Amino acid sequence: MIQGQGARRAVEETLALARRAEALGYYRYWLAEHHAIAALADPCPEILLARLGAETSRMRIGTGGVLLPYYSAFRTAEAFRMLEALYPGRVDLGVGRAPGGDARTAQAVGGGRLPDAERFPGQVWELAGLLAGTLPAEHPYRPVRLQPEVDGMPQLWLLGSSDYSGALAAELGVAFAFAHFINPRGGDQVMRDYRAAFKPGHEPAPRTLVCTFAICGKDDDDAERLAAPIDLRRLHMALNIDAPVPTEEEALAHHYSREETAYVASQRSRAVIGGPAKCRREIETMASRYGADEVMVLTITGDYASRLRSYERLIAAF
Repeated sequence: MIQGQGARRAVEETLALARRAEALGYYRYWLAEHHAIAALADPCPEILLARLGAETSRMRIGTGGVLLPYYSAFRTAEAFRMLEALYPGRVDLGVGRAPGGDARTAQAVGGGRLPDAERFPGQVWELAGLLAGTLPAEHPYRPVRLQPEVDGMPQLWLLGSSDYSGALAAELGVAFAFAHFINPRGGDQVMRDYRAAFKPGHEPAPRTLVCTFAICGKDDDDAERLAAPIDLRRLHMALNIDAPVPTEEEALAHHYSREETAYVASQRSRAVIGGPAKCRREIETMASRYGADEVMVLTITGDYASRLRSYERLIAAF
């Protein structure tokens, strides 16, 4: 959500970007779950996903991701079976274990209890079994009718930014998406370890995706200007300033101290920033280094029009 624009505008622009992304030829479009963060306006991606499916017709749509420790695996499976019934063969269910906010927020979302991350491996296992109809006979929920009863199922992805998530995805045999935009260090090794340890389960073979921030300008200098708001946004996060994404004017007017400049520079490895040729080169290098089947890009700028142009330039570069 951009400073001065409001949540309704953010939702409208999310839908508009999805329509344009499909027309451009993008393959997937995911929505994240976050709570009580001024810069983000989607605490319930499965609801927005129901509308997103009606706005598109070919592109895969999904969550990146549902914060599973807040919910039951059964209820999550039901919600995404319904989405699969609405948009067959197009729905992705990405799940993560992060709280998506501070401790007080997590307690509020969890109905008075903090989400229990220790239950997460069992939840993912149960969710995979519910979706595929493979829960063992002795499981207490095996006799329960999971509805709606439809052919096919959502594509299940485990999201993560550490070796823990990669190891769990390999053990359970599910697709794995690594968040380079959160942790740009060591992910290539996590991905190699995932592939090496993968046990066929929900998926017959490893399936991988890496996600990075990306800002594609007319040229490298233009991209640097467009990146100013996300630089300031990262600084705000480090200083616990809860504010919407800054506009370009606000970001360019900020006077950085030496320490702030150093911090912002240290965060740049989470992103690909440049003109079309540089972006293509760096994304191809990243895909090769990770051995990823797909690269997903997340673009944040200080206005919605420049964000859209970045996606247009990026796909044109490929």
